[in-house]
Amino acid sequence: MQRIALAGYRGQKADLLVAIKKSQPVGAKELGTTFGVTTNALRRHLDALEEDGVIARRSEVRGVGAPVHLYFLTPAGESLFPQASADALGAMLDAVVAAGVSDEVVAVFRRRWETLARQAKPLMAGLSFSERAQLVAELLSAEGYLAEVSVADGDRLVITEHHCAVRAVAERFPELCEAEQRFLEDLLGTPVERQARVLDGCNHCAFHAQPDPTAGAASAA
Repeated sequence: MQRIALAGYRGQKADLLVAIKKSQPVGAKELGTTFGVTTNALRRHLDALEEDGVIARRSEVRGVGAPVHLYFLTPAGESLFPQASADALGAMLDAVVAAGVSDEVVAVFRRRWETLARQAKPLMAGLSFSERAQLVAELLSAEGYLAEVSVADGDRLVITEHHCAVRAVAERFPELCEAEQRFLEDLLGTPVERQARVLDGCNHCAFHAQPDPTAGAASAA
């Protein structure tokens, strides 16, 4: 399981928060399967996290039988995950909007993606498509996006971001999502199709991509 730093939490509690973040709302049984332990073995940690106010649960009826408890992060739990200085960004947004230069906000983030792409391209030389996708996911995770790669079908890959580090800005400037998509296309050397987006109410952002036979690895060199 991917490890990230969460203020005040480490070990299995931190891992539980990440697992809930990725799959919320999620039942204790599914969490037990993820960790390879019984539900009772996780109960103490789940109860402690709920008492801390970083997770909550709701009941849901699934077929015949007693309702199951589904766990999800509270706003306090969401705030544990990396945010791009939300307070500072909010102040900056208010300032640039008041000054009538809103386009500069998008330009700043676009230049950030372009810089990351320029720095990463030398590392892409000679890598296979799947290796490039894995490196892109690692770069995104380093930026706070909690990203991972999975296989959809054949050679089609899915890059999933379980967290948006700039959500507060993207909600006001959705053009940032387009700049991010162009970043992915630039490094992967192939068109990227967005399948899910946090701003649209999804639990994550997801991008589908497959190698471009006319470009190959040379596009990232």
